[in-house]
Amino acid sequence: MFQFPIITGYMTGLMTGHFAPDTAELINRARADLRMGVPVVLCGHGSAALVLAAETMGPARLATLRALGGAPVLAITGRRAETLKARPYDGDVARLPLPEEADCAWIRAIADPADDLRTPMKGPLFALREGDAALHRLAVSLVKSAQLLPAAVVLETAVESLPEAALLTRLEAGSAGPLLLRATDPHPVVAARLPTRLAHGGRLHIFRPDDGGVEHYAFEIGRPDRAQPVLARLHSACFTGDVLGSLKCDCGPQLHAALAQMGDEGQGVLLYLNQEGRGIGLANKMRAYSLQDQGFDTVEANHRLGFEDDERDFRIGADILKAMGFARVRLLTNNPRKIAMMQGAGLAVTERVPLKVGLTDQNAAYLATKAAKSGHLL
Repeated sequence: MFQFPIITGYMTGLMTGHFAPDTAELINRARADLRMGVPVVLCGHGSAALVLAAETMGPARLATLRALGGAPVLAITGRRAETLKARPYDGDVARLPLPEEADCAWIRAIADPADDLRTPMKGPLFALREGDAALHRLAVSLVKSAQLLPAAVVLETAVESLPEAALLTRLEAGSAGPLLLRATDPHPVVAARLPTRLAHGGRLHIFRPDDGGVEHYAFEIGRPDRAQPVLARLHSACFTGDVLGSLKCDCGPQLHAALAQMGDEGQGVLLYLNQEGRGIGLANKMRAYSLQDQGFDTVEANHRLGFEDDERDFRIGADILKAMGFARVRLLTNNPRKIAMMQGAGLAVTERVPLKVGLTDQNAAYLATKAAKSGHLL
């Protein structure tokens, strides 16, 4: 049987220096593990913890976790804690001790608001107020970045004593935490001519972030003068509105109206950012839609799921425009937050160009909520 040779000395250093994953790569590995129900290890702040996503953890791994002893907790966001009437002593997160009889169904019911109205009495839930919540906060951020329900089962333990420890993805809090908060650095991959119905002279640019995340696109119409403010639109991916023609939002009409205006002017850049559902992903967006069917508005639905009103990062759009050679934009938007983020990322917004289209009977309440609670200028 063939065996790999034992590599020592110079070759060991060479392999370690060039092939070992860095922190950004480990974060992506950790996201994939969590989505499959595999635990990851977080270390830092004088402690170490096993972390599993509440949404994907199965009974076998829960039983194995309990067999280790200790006191596992379910870490949820402060938003979700408010819905469950649990006090978030740690501010943006709450640590709920896992009852001895709690199974995966109980954990899922705490994390997922789908049945809140049918079974509202989930407690009383008592959150921990002593101890350091730093690893729990990082666990929730990591699970959220994997576009899962923002809840994690966390067990602080002596990880080195676990037989499987070497097989688990391990992240150091000191290096992973800041990377989860920073803006990704998008790099151009390719650009090619793409004539469309609304703009015959177009080029599609593909940008890939340096953290291994999803790609984003820039559709350049005409040949805009880099020395002048460019008409630009930051459009977040909306499968339901852009592709299916959903009447619940105004995304599809905004997309086509922006392209039409750029076509009329003969130039412009439409940025198509893969931040579906205001950054929470399509699955969580559909969960929010289900909650809206129960009577909650779009902001309330996000909060019940454990998310903020808007989880998108528009700094990505600013970085793409700068990479394309633009320094100033005329921004097609009704959202002041986009303007603030663009300017904060070093891109001058010389004009806000309103984009008021797509009002339907089905989305009137949604648009009213965007104006009242999210500050959109409608």
